[in-house]
Amino acid sequence: MDNQNDVIEQQLFTLLRRTQAIHIGTASGDVELERSSYGILCLLADEGPQRLGAIAQTFRLDPSTITRQVQTVVRLGLAEKSVDENDRRASLLELTELGAAAVAEARDHRREMLDRLLAAWTPDERAEFLRSLQRFNATVEKWIEHGTPT
Repeated sequence: MDNQNDVIEQQLFTLLRRTQAIHIGTASGDVELERSSYGILCLLADEGPQRLGAIAQTFRLDPSTITRQVQTVVRLGLAEKSVDENDRRASLLELTELGAAAVAEARDHRREMLDRLLAAWTPDERAEFLRSLQRFNATVEKWIEHGTPT
C-alpha cells in the first residue's frame, strides 16, 4: 500500500464486511431482522415515529427503496403506519410492541458480542476507538450535508 489512506480505505472495506458478519452472527430471538429492517427499527426506537420521507433522507436512499423496506417491517408486525396528524397526506411509521422487543433483544445480543470482541481491550483503548469512530462519523456527516468535511 502506498500511503495511510490506502490502508484506511482497505480497513473500511474490511469493517464493512465484518459488520455484515456481526449482523448475521447476532441474529437471535423469534424475529430475524435484515440489516435494513434493523436500521429502520433502531431509528424508530431512538427517535420516535418518522415520516417515510424522513427515513429515506436519514439513510440517503430513494423513497421507493424505503417504501419496500417499510413494507417488510409492517408486514412482520414490527412497525405500523398511521396518518400524520400534522399533514394528513403523509404517513408516520412507529414501532409496535413486537418491534420494540425485537430491537431491544437484537441490541442486547450485539452488545454482548461487542463485550466479547473487545474483552482484551483496555478501557483507554475502547475510549480511543469510540472517540475516533465518533469523529469519523461526524466528519462523514459534514461531508454528506455540506460537501466538505470541515
